Amino acid sequence: MNLVIVGTGMAGYTLAREVRKKDPAARITLITRDSGDSYSKPMLSNALAVGKAPEQLIQGPAAKMAAQFDLHLMVQTQVLAIDRERAQVRTDQGSVSYDQLVLAWGAEQLHLPTGGDAADSIQRVNHIDDYQQFRASLATAQRVAIIGPGLIGCEFANDLLHANKQVTVIGPGSWPLSSLLPETAGRYVQEKLAAAGVQWQLGQTVARVDRAEGGYQLTLSNDERFEVDLVLSAVGLKPNVTLAAEADLKVARGVVVNPLGQTTDPRIFALGDCAQYGERWLPYILPIMHAARAMAATLTGTPTDIVFPQMPVAVKTPAVPISLVPAPAGASWRFVEQEDGLVGRAQLDDRMVGFILLGPQKLRQSLVQELG
Repeated sequence: MNLVIVGTGMAGYTLAREVRKKDPAARITLITRDSGDSYSKPMLSNALAVGKAPEQLIQGPAAKMAAQFDLHLMVQTQVLAIDRERAQVRTDQGSVSYDQLVLAWGAEQLHLPTGGDAADSIQRVNHIDDYQQFRASLATAQRVAIIGPGLIGCEFANDLLHANKQVTVIGPGSWPLSSLLPETAGRYVQEKLAAAGVQWQLGQTVARVDRAEGGYQLTLSNDERFEVDLVLSAVGLKPNVTLAAEADLKVARGVVVNPLGQTTDPRIFALGDCAQYGERWLPYILPIMHAARAMAATLTGTPTDIVFPQMPVAVKTPAVPISLVPAPAGASWRFVEQEDGLVGRAQLDDRMVGFILLGPQKLRQSLVQELG
């Protein structure tokens, strides 16, 4: 088997490891535009809390990963196109033939249009290289503005408190995590993080970022202005689908795959943050692990559907630990207080279809079991 995987993030390396377990003789080539070092991307938003410098987040240098799993790595290599007719990936280092190709090239940070002469100074963290730059800037910054009160924005906000930074979070919603939490839960999270030191500017967007003495002046949509030393954008992710679309593979929000993880070309698969499983886009760790194991079986001769169990989403905000299984549209929420926390259950047609656990996490497993 000649397997080519594009991407050396968690999806790419997890799949390579699972395939190697099943087929010691397979030729596995990984192509990446960066150094190919393996690191924990989720740790980027809580490295300060656990006392990790950027270089300490690297779990496996590229050379070690290649040797450990007998991989052919093409690092600092840009993929230019997929030639389906010839079964080749065209790169700036030449063409690579494949029997099976897996797209595991992740997602990119969204860029919102922002005015001002310092709009290009807004930082985004989607890779360890970005994070190294962010930490270098943070060394001389005390006041930090975070654009985006979603999962990553809240995680970074809580983490920056561990470095004694003054943090302001800005976003258009009326409460944080509004795409995941209903108002009761969102307001609770807002209060807990505010008590820990996070300042909120909600119901607002950033209209301008301009240079000011020693930092930046932000102008909000209500014309309020304030100064900070560093601006971080965390407004969400956009799956990488451009090259898949150019290869005439079906794309929607992500690269659309069937239950086996195959795209509309049965020799090409998609995995991780770039993949769309039916109507679901699941940019989280547990879906990658489950999908990679099933896909490895399919790639090595045993077709295996990707079946996702109940997979609670965990938000790394120590000021208010959060886990949840999002509920479908139309569900109604009922909340009850627990010791230093809140429990929400979502009901639809007399069934529990989701939950939110805020605070101590002792009930997490029992709530998963309630879902059935």
